[in-house]
Amino acid sequence: MIDLHCHILPGIDDGAKTMDDSIAMARLAVAEGITHILATPHYKNNRWSNEKSAVLQGVQAVQKELDKREIPLILFPGQEVRIVGELMQDISENKIQFIDEENQYLMIEFQTATIPAYTDFLFFNLQKKGVTPIIVHPERNYALLKNPTILLNLIQKGALAQLTAGSYVGTFGKKIQQFSEQLIAANLVHFIASDAHNITTRAFHMKDAYQKLEKEFGKEKVIHFKQVTKDLINGERINSILPSEIKKTKFLGLF
Repeated sequence: MIDLHCHILPGIDDGAKTMDDSIAMARLAVAEGITHILATPHYKNNRWSNEKSAVLQGVQAVQKELDKREIPLILFPGQEVRIVGELMQDISENKIQFIDEENQYLMIEFQTATIPAYTDFLFFNLQKKGVTPIIVHPERNYALLKNPTILLNLIQKGALAQLTAGSYVGTFGKKIQQFSEQLIAANLVHFIASDAHNITTRAFHMKDAYQKLEKEFGKEKVIHFKQVTKDLINGERINSILPSEIKKTKFLGLF
């Protein structure tokens, strides 16, 4: 199993605080059947600015400890990039760590409550340069909860989206869980990742999420989601399924 969103690097954001925390997270990941993790510390998330060079150093340090302790887990460098107006400049200055070695896929985080007005323009410029933006945890964005059509429009224009395992199994509450299920049904998310920060309040939940996915959507959906994660890390073309619109429900109006 591959996890493409995890805050396992120690002491650089709101994830693991120490190397011991990182090791504990790694052991829990392995116990769930995870073999590869994309380390995605926050970038320009108001409090943290983990540039590419720092991420590479952090991954190297943690991987060294994992190998020394014979923990069978492989880390890759990544970032959870907060959407900012100067992103194209940051890319040109080599501050950004993409998912894949060919710099084709990039994890993009929106603020919790809003979608910036310049999102369409920025995504268009990214795609002109051959970069596919991946919207992380759209199920936890209040603007998308209120109006899922915003996400549909972005997906129809070529963006991808990542669902958080904990959201799908209910750790963020019933409303977000229901919205997660609707996003899967409408093909508005393309894979599951943990967004794990620790081993207690923000753990992996990947095994439970895949079991639930198979029960509710069938084995083929599980196979498809897992294939997408492999294709992303390998820089391969993603075969996505045509998305559809989510009808507004009563709970969406509560946000």
